[in-house]
Amino acid sequence: MLIPARFNGPPGSGNGGWSAGAFAAAAGAGTAGPPFQVTLRVPPPLETTLTVDGGKVLDPAGTLVAEVAPEADAGPGTPPASPAQAGPYPGLTDHPFPGCYVCGPERLDGLRIFPGPLPDGRMVAAWTVPPDVTFETVWAALDCPGGWSALQTGRVYLLGRIAAAVDALPAAGEECVVVGAPVSAEGRKAVVDSTVYAPDGSPLARARATWVALNR
Repeated sequence: MLIPARFNGPPGSGNGGWSAGAFAAAAGAGTAGPPFQVTLRVPPPLETTLTVDGGKVLDPAGTLVAEVAPEADAGPGTPPASPAQAGPYPGLTDHPFPGCYVCGPERLDGLRIFPGPLPDGRMVAAWTVPPDVTFETVWAALDCPGGWSALQTGRVYLLGRIAAAVDALPAAGEECVVVGAPVSAEGRKAVVDSTVYAPDGSPLARARATWVALNR
């Protein structure tokens, strides 16, 4: 398997959520199946043939890229919210990775999920589902809105671990809502939850993730 270049996060590496979803799918995860957890050990390389074997994702040199485990805790999900209640997306004026496939304002061909803050610390965004929606797309959609509940503190974080459960894929063209929420923070680590909601308000997928702040 490999991560196509268009699914990048930070420059030169895969978006954490999309990459983790691809690793989980290669290890047996799927829609309506049990939650899987992916721990990223190095930035996922783009356009590189990777091997998934025994829960380990390896690059051609044998470097451990990620670890995958089934039957994980994807958290309880986040309460629903309306994007109309949120403030402006902070990433429009200050984004550490503006070319991110999921939330980068420079990516006209990306998911363009732009979460805004709520008074209680949650982040919420509208999401128009793309025509090529896949299992990996939903993992990607769960990723950044949760991360922005940590990023809004002003520190720069990268995804370290994510556990997700996808109950159903949204239909192409649907207007979904994604909500992220902070759970806890200690030192350089922040734990966040996120949920994708269908247009009728029913939850489609949920995740719990650990983000790690970069040293400056």
